[in-house]
Amino acid sequence: LMSKIAQEHAKFLGAEVKKVIRVPGTFDIPIAVKKLADKKDIDGIVTLGAVVEGDTDHDNIVAQNAARKIADIGVESGKPVSLGISGPKMSRADAVRRIEGYAKRSTETVVKMIRRLK
Repeated sequence: LMSKIAQEHAKFLGAEVKKVIRVPGTFDIPIAVKKLADKKDIDGIVTLGAVVEGDTDHDNIVAQNAARKIADIGVESGKPVSLGISGPKMSRADAVRRIEGYAKRSTETVVKMIRRLK
């Protein structure tokens, strides 16, 4: 659902979605971002996901490491990469409530940055 909302919003903003990669979890997002950033026909990357609270501090570790690496790839590649990952420290219900907002904001961020960096 989050991906569908983001793709529809990209179209609304006049952007073309060239590729969608689905990964098993948030921790896996950076490798997909890197793969996309290496492609010449990709101008920017929207990341989407959620990190829900568990019984340990694992959600913090996942969110912090994914965010750091995603930011690093954006800076290294010179291509805008958004952080559309909600959490940590939230319930599944919180994540569901945030789907639309995160999908749209993450997409808008990349589209705006691509336009501003041209």
